[in-house]
Amino acid sequence: MARGLALLACTVVALALANSPWAGVYARLLEMPIGVGLPGHALVLSLRHWIDDAAMAVFFLLVGLEIKRELLGGELKSARGAALPIAGALGGTLLPALLYVVVNGSGEGARGWAIPMATDIAFALGILALLGPRVPVGLRAFLAALAIVDDVGAVLVIAVFYTAELHVTALAAAGAITTALVALNRAGVRSLLPYLALGVGLWMAVHASGVHATVAGVVLAMTIPWHPGRDATDSESPLVRLEHAIDRPVGFVVMPVFALASAGVGLTAFGDALGSPIALGIALGLVVGKPLGITLASWLAVRSGLATLPARVTWASLHGVSWLAGIGFTMALFIATLAFETTPRLAIAKAAILAASIVAGALGYEILRRHAAA
Repeated sequence: MARGLALLACTVVALALANSPWAGVYARLLEMPIGVGLPGHALVLSLRHWIDDAAMAVFFLLVGLEIKRELLGGELKSARGAALPIAGALGGTLLPALLYVVVNGSGEGARGWAIPMATDIAFALGILALLGPRVPVGLRAFLAALAIVDDVGAVLVIAVFYTAELHVTALAAAGAITTALVALNRAGVRSLLPYLALGVGLWMAVHASGVHATVAGVVLAMTIPWHPGRDATDSESPLVRLEHAIDRPVGFVVMPVFALASAGVGLTAFGDALGSPIALGIALGLVVGKPLGITLASWLAVRSGLATLPARVTWASLHGVSWLAGIGFTMALFIATLAFETTPRLAIAKAAILAASIVAGALGYEILRRHAAA
């Protein structure tokens, strides 16, 4: 709940700045170059790119840790437990992308097809928390697992479809570092320090390779040891230790800062969005494709016998949660930035994401308020 409020506060501030007399200062600050490293050998990026490429890599590290934990010991461990959220996530990613493509075809907005595929877990769970104990545990677990599967899809899409020209030497270096990380895991190294040190090198190699640098966060997460130690003094899994260490910084610093840097859009963009195929594709994807795709795919999974509804979860409450999955926000804004960069289409996409996420969140909350405890 608190994370969602922090994210919302920074979104409001970003919108206020973008529509204030300080809008120019706000824009110039985000483009300010910052160098890190030795003089003459520093990596120089704009503040915006440090946030998008470096800070968000930590966010993706957390996402990767959550994915691995769920696969090895959580809701996604068993085929039976994973069937429902996987089915829902597939329906909730494929149908929104299809609706976007139907509207935009091969036009100027075609590159944004993946924008409505994303779910913002912080906002979705935050709204669910407003309903308190009325919400069954199984419904929360379904939404969390669905969002994690959704994140797997987003990571793959970013790595495959939003990659610039590849540089083989840097890619080979990234592969060598990944091999070293796997070797550390196989050797039973449980200290996080060598993993994090190599992780910095991995980020630099991936950044130089042309693949988006945030993918390094997920790759690093997959190499962190999961099993707890046998010694009573080291009973906590390294993966869990790292997840706990970065969870609050990501939730209360990285994501709000990203919102502050990315959610600022002029009010004129909302007017421009009214006649834009890009905005229509995003809106249809998030407020039609998400709830319809998740509900239909989940129903098919249960109907076919592949999955069962969790205890006390009704179809009405699952449908309400599927609307909350239409809150794209963080990941949607991130993919929009990759798709449209600094073109005028980016502002239209941002306006559509914000408007559609508000509609999806409000309708999801109302449906759940009526049916969560039914």
